[in-house]
Amino acid sequence: MSSLIHLLENNRVWSESVRSQMPDFFTKLSQQQAPEYLWIGCSDSRVPANEIVGLLPGELFVHRNVANVVVHSDLNCLSVIQFAVEVLQVKHIIVCGHYGCGGVKFALEDIEVGLADNWLRHVQDVQQKHARELAQIDDQNVKIDRLCELNAIEQALHVGETTIVQNAWKHGQELTVHSWVYGLKDGLAHDLNVRGSSYEEIFEQYQKSLGSR
Repeated sequence: MSSLIHLLENNRVWSESVRSQMPDFFTKLSQQQAPEYLWIGCSDSRVPANEIVGLLPGELFVHRNVANVVVHSDLNCLSVIQFAVEVLQVKHIIVCGHYGCGGVKFALEDIEVGLADNWLRHVQDVQQKHARELAQIDDQNVKIDRLCELNAIEQALHVGETTIVQNAWKHGQELTVHSWVYGLKDGLAHDLNVRGSSYEEIFEQYQKSLGSR
């Protein structure tokens, strides 16, 4: 049986480092969390949500799954959105994909990986929806990255279509949905310019984004 003592040691060093810089940090953190942001991102280990945007623990509520998909039958994702919006009262929901996403690549190239194929079917739905645009791209890596963008845009629209977010907007809650993509090669996040503080606004941005291509 192998031990993970090295990870526990890393944790100890990290904890001591934080406490040396901010002695009251963990005491305050343990009392409450009041993040302004919900991050819906990919499970990829190269995309650490807090670090990407320079936020500390407690400042970013996070949900991650393979290929950052938002499905209206996924009670896990919906529960996170509901808790973030109704309990934590976050002001922003960021759906962030990333270039070079393995899940998107497998979906695009119809590569079987097992049980996850059922999940990636949702990305293939995005692919089919935008088949005409993708067919015009010859470079496979560029095509994958464009599908990563399109997937993040579509999933952000899905967030705006949830009853949770719709109800928040109906009751005047301050809430904006954003679509981003992250670059593994340079560590930079990019706004895909599809965002909205109402369904009408995000849908208009969505149509303009796709119409400009």
